[in-house]
Amino acid sequence: MNPASMMKFMAAKNKFEANHPKFFAFIKAVFSKGIDEGTIIEITVTRPGEAPMTTNMKIQQSDMELMRDLKDMF
Repeated sequence: MNPASMMKFMAAKNKFEANHPKFFAFIKAVFSKGIDEGTIIEITVTRPGEAPMTTNMKIQQSDMELMRDLKDMF
C-alpha cells in the first residue's frame, strides 16, 4: 500500500473509531483473549423498519492465519 493510500485509510479508520468508540472497545476486548479455532462469531444487522438479519461463522485455522497477516500489516 502506498503512503498516500495508507494515510487516507488511517484517517478513515480514525474517523470511524471516533464515531463508534464502543465498537472498537468491544473488538479490543474480544481479541485481547485471542480467537481460537472453533470460535463462533455472530453478526446481526438491523435496518430501520426491517427485521434483523443474523449470520454467524465458525473460525477455521485459515481464518486465524488471515487475521494474523492483517494484524502484522498494521
